[in-house]
Amino acid sequence: MKIAVIHDWLVTYAGAERLLEQVLVLFPEADLFSLVDFLPAEKRFFIRNKPVRTSFLQHLPLARTKYRSYLPLMPRAIESLDMRGYDLIISVSHAVAKGVRTRPGQRHICICCSPIRYAWDLRQQYLEESGLDKGLKGVLANFLLDWVKVWDLKVTPRVTNFVAISDYIGKRIKNNYGRESTVIYPPVYVERFEPVEKKEDFYLTASRMVPYKKIPLIVEAFSFMPDRKLVVIGDGPEFEKAKSKAAANVTLLGYQENEVLKSYLQRAKAFVFAAEEDFGIAPLEAQACGTPVIAYGKGAVRETIIDGVTGLYFGEQSVASILDAVNRFEADPGRFKTAAIRGNAERFSSARFRAELGEFVSKVVG
Repeated sequence: MKIAVIHDWLVTYAGAERLLEQVLVLFPEADLFSLVDFLPAEKRFFIRNKPVRTSFLQHLPLARTKYRSYLPLMPRAIESLDMRGYDLIISVSHAVAKGVRTRPGQRHICICCSPIRYAWDLRQQYLEESGLDKGLKGVLANFLLDWVKVWDLKVTPRVTNFVAISDYIGKRIKNNYGRESTVIYPPVYVERFEPVEKKEDFYLTASRMVPYKKIPLIVEAFSFMPDRKLVVIGDGPEFEKAKSKAAANVTLLGYQENEVLKSYLQRAKAFVFAAEEDFGIAPLEAQACGTPVIAYGKGAVRETIIDGVTGLYFGEQSVASILDAVNRFEADPGRFKTAAIRGNAERFSSARFRAELGEFVSKVVG
């Protein structure tokens, strides 16, 4: 059986790329496709140093840094990739990869990280964050995204089977595409984290500092709790905003290597997470370290954190709601048991992902 695996773009190694990595572990003989491939040599390990077949976007001016700006061309680019010689196509898609052209008789399994966020559910948020929500720019941006949305819906029948990365995403697939899906949770590399029983007197948050992660909000909340220490790991466009809200009890470390992050995850009293996520790997890495998570109770964290056992939810993305959750946590931190927290994280291992995906593919191809 000839297998093609297709990803939206190859420029970094993050959550969606971990999915791709494990798909390629499961199907090492598959050919790999992507709109563009600008992975540096030191990051090609996760694609097993495979050659990548790219689209014409690869050769356009400034594509290395401005590939997202070519969104109007992405539907044409993804459809230009030749998939005729394959029996099975597996797309790992958060943008346009699921729109690849298929022929009768082919099976196309889409591992959907999300319907295109900026065309569907989170459009207004993305436009505001990009400064494209007003005036003529706003009109043009909405026109383009309406066109992308129409195309996205039109090509949905090319997918024979949807895999959702969470129930939360499964509901969005149903709402937006009218399609059923099978939930297979993404791989979390729990084996890379050892649980630590003894915790130190600080809280931790760690993330790329982009608006929806709400890191400045967490920093601001802790600035109202001078007796509670917060360590912040990560960098990005919101770093200066977070720094401006930090009081003396908040330490911003910027970007740190994995071993440093792991050490803080192991030692933290609790991990604080304020994003509404499609899945959310960081809270599960914290739990793999035996560290409870205080999280905004929307999105997929409701599937990965057990309220009152492996962490606590707060109900609003607000300072008051975070303050309340931290105070509830402090009232009885001893109820969160390291073994139970680690055991919950182990439900999301990479071995489990490969086993579930392999079984699903076997059923699909018969």
